[in-house]
Amino acid sequence: MIDTHPLAAKGFRPFFLVAGLFALLIVPSWLLFFFGVLPLDGYLDPGSWHAHEMIFGFGIAVIAGFLLTAVANWTQRETLTGRKLLALVALWVLGRVVMLCPQRLAFALPAVVDLLFLPLLIAALARPIAAARNRRNYPLLGVLGALLVCNGFVHAQALGFVPMGSARRACLVALDLVLLVVLIIIGRVLPMFTRNATQAPEIRSSEALDRVCISSMVLLAASDAVWQESVITSAAAALVALSASARAWRWGVQHTLRHPLLWVLHAGYAWIIVGFGMRALVGLGVVPSSLATHALTVGVIGTLTLGMMARVALGHTARALVASRAMVWAFAAINFAAAARALVPWLVPGWYMQSLWLAAGAWSLAFLLFVIRYATLLCSARIDGKPG
Repeated sequence: MIDTHPLAAKGFRPFFLVAGLFALLIVPSWLLFFFGVLPLDGYLDPGSWHAHEMIFGFGIAVIAGFLLTAVANWTQRETLTGRKLLALVALWVLGRVVMLCPQRLAFALPAVVDLLFLPLLIAALARPIAAARNRRNYPLLGVLGALLVCNGFVHAQALGFVPMGSARRACLVALDLVLLVVLIIIGRVLPMFTRNATQAPEIRSSEALDRVCISSMVLLAASDAVWQESVITSAAAALVALSASARAWRWGVQHTLRHPLLWVLHAGYAWIIVGFGMRALVGLGVVPSSLATHALTVGVIGTLTLGMMARVALGHTARALVASRAMVWAFAAINFAAAARALVPWLVPGWYMQSLWLAAGAWSLAFLLFVIRYATLLCSARIDGKPG
C-alpha cells in the first residue's frame, strides 16, 4: 500500500510537501527564539541553528526533491520510489527533530542523524547517473559532496572539534554551494521554459556566459572558504552579479508578465543579481553582510524554490502549467518578504524590527498558500493515469 501511494511515486512529491511545511513553520519559530519568547537551549547556538536549518533543512529538501525527479528524467533510470523514498524523507524529518535536542541530551546524535542524509541522497543519484554515463551531471554530485563537508564542519564545532566561527564560515560556503546548484539548474531550464511558453524566437542561452557565471560562483565559494568579507570576496561577488546579468540578457523576461509561473522564476533570478551586487558592497562597508545574505536566501532561494516547486508539481502530475490565483499571491508575498528583509533595513534602518515581522509574515503566507494549494495535488495520482 505504501509503495503504491502517489506520495511515494516520485521524489518531488514528499520532499516538496515537507519543504513547504517546514518553510511555513521555521521562520516564525525563529523569531520566537530570537526575541526570547521560546527558549532554544539546543545542540547549536540560535544563530547557527537558524542558518543550518534554512540551508541543510529547507534548501536541501527542495534540492533533493528536484534532483531525485530530474535525474530520473535525465538518465531514464529511476532514483528512489516507494518505501526507500519515504525512508529518506523520514530521515530528513528526524534530522530536523534532533537538531532541536537540548544540549545536555544531544551528544553526537544530531551529527550522526543529520550527516547521514546527504550520503544516502548522493548514492541514490549517483547510481543512475553513473549507469547512464551522464557525465554532464557529475559536477552536481561533487557539489552535494562539498555540502556534506560543510555540514560536517557545523557539527564539528558543536562537538568542540574545531574553533568557534567554523560553523558560520561553513554555512556561508554552503549557501554559496546551494546558489551554485541554483545557477546551474536555472541556466538549463529558465530559457527553455520561457521559450516554450512564449514562443519568442530570440530567446537563447550563451554557453560561454554560462561557463563564466558558474566559474565565478565557484571562485566566490572558494574565496569565502579562505577570506571572509574581504576585497577578494567582494570582487568575486561582483563578477557573479555581472556575469549572471549578462547571461540572462536574452532570456526573454519582457515576454513573461502574463505568465506567473515564468515571471516568478525571472524575479528569483533577478534577486541573484541584486544579492550578489549587495555582497560586492559588503567589503566596502556599504551594506551589512546580513542584509546581502538575506537577499540571497529569502530573495533567490525563497522565490526560486517556491516557483520551481509550483511548476514542477503541476508538470509532473500532468496538470496545466497555469498558476492559481492563490499562487500568484504567494509569488508576490515571497518577493515582498525578500524586499522587507533585505532592502528596507538598508534603506530605512529605523524600520529594522518592523521589517523582520513583515518579512516573516509574508514568507509564511507564501508557503501557507503553497501548502494549501499543493498538499492534495502532491498526494494524488497523475490525472493522465501514468506512473510518477
